[in-house]
This record gives sequence, structure tokens and C-alpha cells, in this order.
Amino acid sequence: MKKVVVLGGGYAGVLTAKKLAKKFKKNKDVQITLIDKQSYHTMLTELHEVAAGRVNEESIRMDLKNIFAGRNVNVVLDEIKNIDFDRKVLKSDQATYEYDYLVMGTGCKPTFFGIPGAEHAHQLWSYTDAVNLREHILNMFRQAALTSDKEKRRELLTFVTVGAGFTGVEMAGELGEWKDELCRSFHIDKEEVTLYVVDFAPKVLPMYPDKLVRKAERRLEKLGNQLVMNSAVSEIQADKVILNKGETVINTRTVIWAAGIEGSDIVDQAQVEKAGRGRIVTNAHLQAKDYSDVYVVGDNIFYIPEGEERPVPQMVENAEHSAPVVAHNIAADIKGGEYKSYKPTFHGSMVCIGSRYGVAQVGMPGMWFNLSGFFAMASKHLINLVYFVQVLGFNKIWSYLMHEFFHTKNNRSMVGGLLSNSAPVFWKFPLRVFVGFMWLQQGLSKLPKIVHDFNNVFLLPQPPKADTLTAASGAVSDAVTQASGAVADAVTQASGAVVEAVGQAASTNGDIFTMMADLIHNFMEWIAVLPVPGFVENMVGWSMDTFFYTADGTQFTQLASLVQGGMICGEIIFGGMLIIGLFTPVAAIATIAMGCMIWASGMAPTEMLWYLVGGFALIGNSGMVLGLDYYVWPWLRDTMKRIPLLRKWYLYVD
Repeated sequence: MKKVVVLGGGYAGVLTAKKLAKKFKKNKDVQITLIDKQSYHTMLTELHEVAAGRVNEESIRMDLKNIFAGRNVNVVLDEIKNIDFDRKVLKSDQATYEYDYLVMGTGCKPTFFGIPGAEHAHQLWSYTDAVNLREHILNMFRQAALTSDKEKRRELLTFVTVGAGFTGVEMAGELGEWKDELCRSFHIDKEEVTLYVVDFAPKVLPMYPDKLVRKAERRLEKLGNQLVMNSAVSEIQADKVILNKGETVINTRTVIWAAGIEGSDIVDQAQVEKAGRGRIVTNAHLQAKDYSDVYVVGDNIFYIPEGEERPVPQMVENAEHSAPVVAHNIAADIKGGEYKSYKPTFHGSMVCIGSRYGVAQVGMPGMWFNLSGFFAMASKHLINLVYFVQVLGFNKIWSYLMHEFFHTKNNRSMVGGLLSNSAPVFWKFPLRVFVGFMWLQQGLSKLPKIVHDFNNVFLLPQPPKADTLTAASGAVSDAVTQASGAVADAVTQASGAVVEAVGQAASTNGDIFTMMADLIHNFMEWIAVLPVPGFVENMVGWSMDTFFYTADGTQFTQLASLVQGGMICGEIIFGGMLIIGLFTPVAAIATIAMGCMIWASGMAPTEMLWYLVGGFALIGNSGMVLGLDYYVWPWLRDTMKRIPLLRKWYLYVD
């Protein structure tokens, strides 16, 4: 039995464990264990959204047991305190874990560079940090709303973000947006809130070109942030932050630290060669320099690729690239084969400044594109989706879209509130019953005809070469012709009356009434039947000839009878489901499909538009009010989570 231990449930650790599980899914002689001190994986790149109240805290968590459901990975909740590389043993306060191969993916932690009073600052490097910071900011506004002391009020409403890199800029942008909402909630004037961004560097996001830097700085200032560049933090106290050895003092109760990172505690203690603030030095195969059975992934890597001058950056893409290399090399060790060398190609980075604006540099070495605004935000969301589908598949994609676009608070999303579906669904109850009743009565009115003779096909046009026309069919044809003629005459008379009335008005009120009369006349001619494009008619004609008529074009096939019977049964079943509110999204989509079939056949009256529009309006959980979906959906969600195949492929929603 070969024991592979992945230490750390961050981006790199999770991806490495999944890659290993895939390589050894049929090998019972390999045991894969992932150890982390938390039971969930945290989306570190989205911490600022929780800290500034944009999304709920559960949106940045992913349960590790759900991630590895149905896979050969044992998830252990424990905190490793010591690693003995010579004996190949990991130790915690409760247990000891042996390994044959160890993957170090413990990530990093904030570094304070020895600044006195750092314990007074709020970090933003974990799920707990984000939740605590959000509650602290809310508490500052609560206290400010209850005090009349101007100096104390000013301290409470002053917020200082230290660090103008990715994390600091994203947090400052979110806080700049959130302050407006907080001021409304606590009845505080916006002018009383002061935001600072402090950094030793001369500009924000120094890794970006000047054009993007200027855009980022303008956006931060527009959101109310004052940029204090070329300033070093000398000391942090409970009620102030001191800059440049006392030259500047900012009175504040909130200092948000986002100014740098270093290796995690366990890496700091590890007896391996390190460089660059606690990163483990590796070779090209991502093996620790001193131990070939210890591999390193993600932020823990210190490796300078051939031809480069700097080590690989500590960013998410590094985690995504290193995971498959390490999994392959461990598999090569166990199964035999050649090692892969780590040759990452990075495709850029994105920074959001609030919910609606961002800056990004994307592309590849030698060909970079600078993006800002909507397109930068779109690239950020796209990259997130690519990552999430690797970790928790459909489940996380669905959750992410809900939190970022459809369940937004105060229109804080890339598209504002345009996609928000937070309107109460009880207003849809009358529409749901009405649309359901219309479909139900349509089906029930046709049902006796197929009960009497199932092969009586009356919903489809007659075969083009049928030679069995009878007097009855001629009579029916005449009746239809007369009826259509009567309808046409009625429409003509009605339109003529309207035209005449409008024309009389036009004689005294000008040419505008004549134009209106022409429009009304044309509209009434158009609405007699819903038009069908020529290419749709051709497709329908081809399908009829292929599936519903015999080769000689004289009779219906058995499939035609089945389709007609299915259509009538569908009208009854889905109409009934809408009325009682059972699986309403499925029923609504089915009625839309049936309406489109009727429209494509060229026989859809104008009222079909109401059926189609009503169906679209009912897709979104309309059965949760006075319907069975209120009971069925929660039960179904819980049941789906317990089905091994669905859990393995993440085909469920929380």
C-alpha cells in the first residue's frame, strides 16, 4: 500500500488530490489522504465580497467531503504541527500520519514585517477573517449611529486598507461600494465616512501598466478612497495608525491588512530549504530540493523556470498548473514512467474594484491585452467558472451564478440588478393556474377523439398524396374554408371599420391619423396567424416527410399517431402539473416546447403568444407558493445529494 498525503485543502491541494484520484481510481493499492484544519475549501479570491457584505458567507465555502464524494480520497480534519521528513511522518496533537509521498499545499499567511501593534489590524486571508471583518465593519457603523461625540464618531467611520496590491484594491473597492448602503441603513451622511488606501509603493497595482493603474486609481477615488502612496506603516494602535515614523497619524478603529504574505506556519517550521518569504525550493519536477518524496504545489513553490529571472508567482493559475504536474510525477514514481518538468504559461490576472468595474491584463507572454470595466469583470467571472467546474462541477457553477447575478443585494453585480430574480413568486400564482388550465382544457377537449380511434391523426396535415379523400373530408375542407373565409371577412370588416373611423378623424386632425390607420390595418392583417419563417417551414416539411408519412406519401406512419397522442397527453399532464404546482420549472419548459411545435406547424393563433410568454414567466419556482413544489423540491434536493452517482458528478444544488 502506497500512502500519498496531500497537506492543505486550498486551490492547489484540492486540484492535486483530484488529479491523483483520477490517476489511481482503479488502483486499490494507493491510499490518498487530504489533511486540512478546516472541513471546507475556501475561495480565497472572493473573500472581499463576504467582508464587504456583497454575498453571503456560504458562497465562498465548498465542503471537502462533497468535493471528493465517490473518489479515492480520504478527507481528514486535523492540524499538523510537525513534519519529520526523514521518518516520513506527520504529527498533530491527536494523531500521527505516515506517508510514502507528501504533497505540500499549505498556502501562505499574512506577514506584518515586524510592525508593532500588528495584532490590532484585521487580516483578510481566510473565511474566518472575512466574516469577522464584515461583522466588525457593521459594528463600527452601529456604534457611530449611537454616539454624538464627533471625534469618536470620526474614528469609528474611518477605515484604512494597508496594501495596494490585488487584495487591498479589491477590498477597498468593495468597501467603497458598501459604505453607501451602510450609510442609508444607519442614517449616516456619506461625508462622515473616510476611506484610505495606504502603501509604500508609489502607485496601486504596481505590477500593471500605467494605463490600467490610472484607471484603477480613478475608480478607487470615485468610490471615496483617498490614496496615500509612498507611505510606510510604522505602528498600529487600537485607535490609530502611524505612518512614516510619526509624520502622519490617522485616527481609526479599523485597519485592514493586505500588504504581503509569507509561508504558512508549518512550512516555516519545516526542515527544508526555503527562499522568498518561506517558500520551499524545488527542482523542475516540483520536488523539494532535499527530499525526492516531497512535492510542492501552489503558493509554497519557489522555482525559477528556465529562461526566467523570477520565481513563479503566487497566484491561482500557478496552483492550477502545478497540480497536474505533481500528480503525474507521483504516478510515474509508483507506476513507472518519465517525469514532467514544470513549464507554466500564465495568462494574466484580473482585479475587481467593486462589483461593476475591474482591470485586467490577459493573454500570454509577448501578447498581452489590457481590459477594464465590463470586459475585465467578464474575464474574471469566466476564469472563476473555469476553476469552479474543476472543483465542484455543476453544483458550484449554479451556486456562483445565483450569488453573483441572480440573488444580488442592492444591485451589486456586473449587470446591476437586471438579472435579479428576488421578486416574490406569489404574484405568479394566478398566472400559473390560468396557463395550466388553458393547456389542460386543450388536451381534454382532444382526448375523446384519440380514445375512440388512436390512429385518428387530426393534429398533422394530411399526407400530400393521399388518395382516400372522401366526401366527408371534402365537407370538412369546405367547412374549414368557409370558417376561414368568415374569419377573414370579420377581420376585414373590423379592420375596415377601424380604418374608416380613423380616416374620419384624420380628415379633421391631420396626416398622423392616416398613418395610424395604416398601421392598425397592417397589424390586424399580421395577427391573423403567427408567421413562420421559411427555413422553419422547410425543416418542418422535411421532418414530416421523413417521420410521419409513408414513403409513397399516402398514409400516416405509426409514429405520427404516437406523437399526436403524446402531445395531447402532454397538454393534460403539464397543464395539471402547473395547476397543482408540481415540478413547475419542468412543466413550464415543456409547455413552451409544445407551443413552439404548434407555432412551427403554421397553425398557431395569436393567443399562443400568451401561452409562450406565460410559460417563460413560470419557470422560476412559481410552484413554491400554494403548490406542491414547496414540499417536493427540498425533499428532492436532499435525496439527490444521497445518490452516489449524482454526488460524484456534482449534479445537485444546495
